[in-house]
Amino acid sequence: MADDKITVEVAYALPQKQKIVPVQVMPGTTARDVVRQSGIARDFPGLDVEAADLGLFGKSVKDDFAPQAGDRIEIYRPLSADPKDARKARAAKAKEKKAAS
Repeated sequence: MADDKITVEVAYALPQKQKIVPVQVMPGTTARDVVRQSGIARDFPGLDVEAADLGLFGKSVKDDFAPQAGDRIEIYRPLSADPKDARKARAAKAKEKKAAS
């Protein structure tokens, strides 16, 4: 019954390398299982598919989310810096620069 399968894509990107892997799965397969079945971790040795956050169209999804045919499961990297802290640092730097002039 291979005709019952749907195609879902798994995407992961680093600054220097990106990959999208199409995967044939049974309807109801969870997002985490789709990622596991994709084998994408073989191309990204540091990728922990068990711990990585997952999403769909830029919105976070839970591990048990069941994608539909044509969906793309995105694997998110951890943030290198907290966006709030980065914003505060830029504002402080701009304030210092303005005070110095």
